[in-house]
Amino acid sequence: MASRDPPVTSYAPPEVPSGVALLLTIPFAFFLPELIFGFWVWILVAATQVANPLLQGWVMYVSLTSFLISLMFLLSYLFGFYKRFESWRVLDSLYHGTTGILYMSAAVLQVHATIVSETLDLKNYYINTAASFFAFVTTLLYILHAFSIYYH
Repeated sequence: MASRDPPVTSYAPPEVPSGVALLLTIPFAFFLPELIFGFWVWILVAATQVANPLLQGWVMYVSLTSFLISLMFLLSYLFGFYKRFESWRVLDSLYHGTTGILYMSAAVLQVHATIVSETLDLKNYYINTAASFFAFVTTLLYILHAFSIYYH
């Protein structure tokens, strides 16, 4: 009689490229734009005269923390630390999805700070406007990264 062993199926996640090729493939190509635009958000917010410390403090916290954690994720991919963990893609997707939501809240608060700063000083208004723009672009990048790593 033939054995009734279940068919062996295995799922091997797609291999992550190494070196510069990592930065040229989706979803990993989002790392550098996230870092660059996120860098611009916290540099621009730091360059303004803070009208409301609570609002822009949250923007600084989200942008700086996200920048540092994303940099650690990028370095872990470049050095191959992700190979030690099976659930690395889930962690990456959850991090980028959560950061996208937090960045959306920070972007909305930055727009409010921009509206308030319009009456104070025109130079700060322009800097806050640029920070708001970069915050929304960074939000979009984090959300795209979350979905692309999930469906990769």
